[in-house]
Order: sequence, then C-alpha cells, then structure tokens
Amino acid sequence: MPGTVLLLAASPAGKGCLVDAASVLPVLAAVPPAVLAGTDTANVVELADPLEPQAVLTRLRAAAAAPGPLTVFITGQLQLDRKQRLVHLALARTTPSTVRYTALPWHWVREELRLRPPGTTSLVLDLHADLETWEHLRTRPLDSGRDTAVYGRVAPPPGRRAVAVPSYMKAVATILRSGRRPELAELHQQALARVGDEGRADLVLGAPGAALVDPHSAITEAVNSGRHGDADALAAHHERIALQTYGPGSAEALHWAEVRADLAMFAGDAVRSCRAWLGVASARLAAGQPPQDPAVESAVDRAHHQWGRIAEPARAQELGLALADLRTRVPGRRQGALDHVQRQLQRLSS
Repeated sequence: MPGTVLLLAASPAGKGCLVDAASVLPVLAAVPPAVLAGTDTANVVELADPLEPQAVLTRLRAAAAAPGPLTVFITGQLQLDRKQRLVHLALARTTPSTVRYTALPWHWVREELRLRPPGTTSLVLDLHADLETWEHLRTRPLDSGRDTAVYGRVAPPPGRRAVAVPSYMKAVATILRSGRRPELAELHQQALARVGDEGRADLVLGAPGAALVDPHSAITEAVNSGRHGDADALAAHHERIALQTYGPGSAEALHWAEVRADLAMFAGDAVRSCRAWLGVASARLAAGQPPQDPAVESAVDRAHHQWGRIAEPARAQELGLALADLRTRVPGRRQGALDHVQRQLQRLSS
C-alpha cells in the first residue's frame, strides 16, 4: 500500500521569524518519496510558508484520510495565543498579537491524526519556540496524540535578532538522501548525533519504546563502525538530557559522563578520557560520596590509567596537577599512587 508524506515548513515573515523553516524543503524534496515514507511508493504534499491556517488544515485532513502509512515532517516556530494560552504553529502572516487568527492551533494537528489506525502515523518535528512558549513547554509537553509516533526536537529561541537553522531536519534529510530509510527511532538518533552540541538545550521528542528509552545499542554500533564522533555526540546529548532532568551529581548524569569517558578511551583519546574521568570523580565527591566509595576510587584510578597514556608533556602536566589534587583526597587502594603522580610531574617539569 502506498504511503503519504506531508512536508510542512512555516515561519512568520519579517522580524518575528525565529527559524528559516523553508530552507529545509529543497533538501527534503531531493529525497525519493518512497524513502520519505518508508514504503514502496508514496504521494508527497509540500506546503512552503503557507498563509492561512484553514488551508493547512485542509491539506492535513486530506493526508490524514489517506489509507496506508502517513509521515508528517513539520519544520517551524511555535507561539502561544494571548487569550487561551494554546500552542500554535506560526504561519507567514503570524504576529504575537494575531496568533489566534493567523497560526495553526497545534491541537488541530492532534485531532486530525487522532482517528487514524494505531501504528500508521509518524510525526518528525524540528520546532523552535519563542521564550514564552519555550517556558510553557518545559512544564507542559507538546501533545501530539497517544497513537502517533513522534520524533524530533523543540529548540529554544536563538540569540537576539538571529534566525536559526533547522539543523535537526536538515540532518534527517541528509541521512535520507543516502537512499536508505532506517527505522525512525534510529533515524532520530543519527540526526541528534549530527546536531551535536548545537542541540544541548533542546527539548527532545521521542516515542515511548523507541531507541531513546535504550540508546546504548546505537552507541555500540557507532563505535563498532569506527564512528567515534557520532557515538560521543549521542552520549553527550543524553548526558545533557540527564543534567536537565535530574541535575548534576545524579546517577543518570554520572552514568552518561562515564560512558563518554569510555568512548574517549575507545577512540584513543587519552587526554579527553582522563579529563572526563577526573570530572566524574569530582562530581561524585561534590555530590557527597565519600573518597572510599568504590565508584569514586574507580573513577580516579581510570583517570590515572589514562593519564599514563598521554604523550603530550604540556597536557600531561596540566592534567597531572588535577590528578595529584584528587589523589590527596582519594589515595585509592594502589599503594604509592600519589607518589607515582608526583614523581611523574617532577620529571615533566624538568
């Protein structure tokens, strides 16, 4: 059965624009329809900077009524209306004072997709929000319906007078242009890895049960394929989520910091691995774990081991000073560990 794809890119014209949404359409349009849909054949509908919310609703309704799988790619900007405080997708004529009349209410999207058969509908989203909407979404997540698989991100507003690039959706399109469409959960993870540090503040959207509930397999696959940069970017992304959700010193944040330290070791980057393990040990101590805690001792021991593999004298001296400071508090179970660091530092300084 053929699939259906709706490509929607929308943002206000003029100074209210936060993201150059339409810039992603040429990249998406270059992807074969069947790859966009994940089916043998597909029909594609493209909406670039539409003017009227009713016109968008008509196209959305027609796509939702089509049989077979439906994938909706939406790139744009979210705003709240001033009266009801409902989230809207801003269109070309939208201004802060006209959101209710010129933007597409997000609950229209949810309602049009609600009656589709479970398991047949996917949303891929790259959305930016103004500051007011961003704060709203941090406590009230975007509701796209119970039976719709959702992948993507909501990004905070860019800097003053800046217009953001839809880098997540461009990463999705670039991956799909290879001619192979992975499962959406895997596609999502690959796109997040490509966005990297740029997306450190984003609210990540991921369907329950997707590879976002267990990303370790994707990281392992990247390492085994020699894609160490992708593996670290993915782990860094989940570390940021853990920091935002649970805070520094939490078990979740420390877990991802340790994963990144190991990834640096696998990549042969002793400097980065040593630095990461020093950070883990310091974070555990700052969180109140005693110096005798096995997790603290292990972190310092691993930092010490990686420090011994650093070939650059300047880097070794810099990190050795930090290691020596930690060793005074966490001597560990290896007798003479602090003496070893101090002797090596003397040799480096001479």
